[in-house]
Parts: sequence; structure tokens; C-alpha cells
Amino acid sequence: MKNIRKNIWNFLLMLPLLAVGCSCERSNLAVQSQNLEKTPVSEISAETQEPQQLPLFVTYQLDSLENAAEIDSFKHRFSEREQEFIFGINRVDPYRLKPGDLLVIPDTLTTNFLDYSPFPKRLEMLDSIPKTVLISRRIQAFALYENGRLFKWGPVSSGKRSTPTPAGLFYGNYKARSKISTVNDSWLMPYYFNFMNFEGVGVHQYSMPGYPASHACVRLRRDDAITIYNWASQWKLDATGQLIERNGTPFMVFGDYDFESAVPWLQLADNPNSNYLNAGELETLGNYVAEYKKDPKNFDLPKPGLEELAITPPEGLETIR
Repeated sequence: MKNIRKNIWNFLLMLPLLAVGCSCERSNLAVQSQNLEKTPVSEISAETQEPQQLPLFVTYQLDSLENAAEIDSFKHRFSEREQEFIFGINRVDPYRLKPGDLLVIPDTLTTNFLDYSPFPKRLEMLDSIPKTVLISRRIQAFALYENGRLFKWGPVSSGKRSTPTPAGLFYGNYKARSKISTVNDSWLMPYYFNFMNFEGVGVHQYSMPGYPASHACVRLRRDDAITIYNWASQWKLDATGQLIERNGTPFMVFGDYDFESAVPWLQLADNPNSNYLNAGELETLGNYVAEYKKDPKNFDLPKPGLEELAITPPEGLETIR
């Protein structure tokens, strides 16, 4: 009986210490959360941004905003962050919303835009490539991968029917904080990153109308343009500035946009899997990867070993010895 009372007394003495330990752990978690929230989106990479667990199944519904009252109701129903996600899924700028518009809205809204990515979280064929930019013309979206791991995706507006963005494997060449368009000198293109040098095609910030509308460049939202501008690598030229010694980050453009049908993301209401990569697109990406691996300008030259650094003795030296 004495031993039982002693054990109970010891347990009661430990309770304050346990409470302090739990409090410290909660405090540390809170600090970590605050630090992540303060991290600029453009600085969050696959190493720091852990995607949430996907809901068991995300479905979508179409919402027709027939008049100004319904638009006001939409803005009150969803927070600013949730609206940002919804407009991203619909590939359109918020200021373009007008009566009569149709939006596709997920039934579950989380705090991580990756939960609505049409691109896989892992793409094993990209595992050996440090950084990859994927641009899908079919679903008007881009994805950024680090060694096959997705860390960001977003909407794009690629070239319109008469001036389509070319498909193929390209490489990041040069970038400019702000560039004036060669098509119209009144068009300013912030956070420009070129991937077709002679054709003048690249990615940059510009308005997002919800369909392909550019003159071959790939339009991005501001945050996405800043991320690619800071994250992707430029080419490395020789001393003359004429020859490429090392390619920049690969830009893989693929897929065919259907100009005759409704925009593809509206199909999510009937088929939540409709915007995922299909077999033909995966095969195309596989061909791009094979092409990437054959180009020596995508790899550093091996450093010479000790045996290569050794100086060959002059002829006759061994005989003298």
C-alpha cells in the first residue's frame, strides 16, 4: 500500500513537467508554422514545401454567376485565398469576373494549391533532371519539378490559334526583369525568361483571360512568373558569348489545345480526372527526357582523375635511373 501511495505521489509531481514539455512542443510547432507562412512563395521549393494529403476524392461543380448579386455572394462565400485557388483552377484573373461567367469549383478547399494539381506529385522519368519546367498546352498549365518531385504548378495562357506556342524540348536561355515586346512596344513583359532565343518565345507575367491568347509566349500569374524567374537556370556561354557551353533548365512544351471545345477545366465537373496527363503526353515527355540525356551540354564534364593529372616522364628517364 505504501508503494502504491508513493507511485501516485511521484506521478502527481511529474504532471507539471509533462505540461511544460507539451507546451514547448506546441510552441515550436507554432514557430515553424509562422516561419513557413513568412517565407515568400518564390523561395519555397520541394525541400521546404510538403504537400498536404489529398482528400480521398475531389469532385467539382459548375457555378454560373448570372448577375452582380451572385458575384457578390461568391466573394462572400469564399476567402481571398480560396478565391485565388478557384481563379487559378479556372485560369483567369479575378478582375475579369463578370455576370454570366461559369466557374468550376472544387467541393473541398484546402490550404495547399498542390492538392488540385493536374500533374503527378512524383514523375519518375524526371528523377535524374535537377530542375524541369513542364508546360501543357492542352490544359493550359505549368509544373515545376526538382528531381522528379512536384513543388509548384499554376495556370498559363499560351499562344492563340494563329500564333501557337511551339511544342518541343527547349532550354532556359536568358532572362530580364522587364522586357518590351517585339510585337508591340506598348506591351511590357515582367519577369521574362526566354526559352526560344531566335524566335523570342519565353514565359512572363501577363493578364490571364482563361484561354490561349498570346503571340506564342506563355503568360503566367505574377507569383508564378517570379518563381520561375528566380528558380530556373540560364544558359552558360563561352568567352565569345556565341557558343553554348551548358544548357539552362529544360522547358518541355507538350499537348494540343482543342480550340473547338469548351475549356478543358470545365470538364472537371463531369470527370475529375479529365485534366491529368494522358498516355500520349507521358510518351512525349519520355521522348523529351531521352533527348535531354543525349545532349552533353546538360551535364558537367567529369573532373580529371589523379591518373590524368600525372605528367608522363620524358623519354629515356627510366633508362637513366
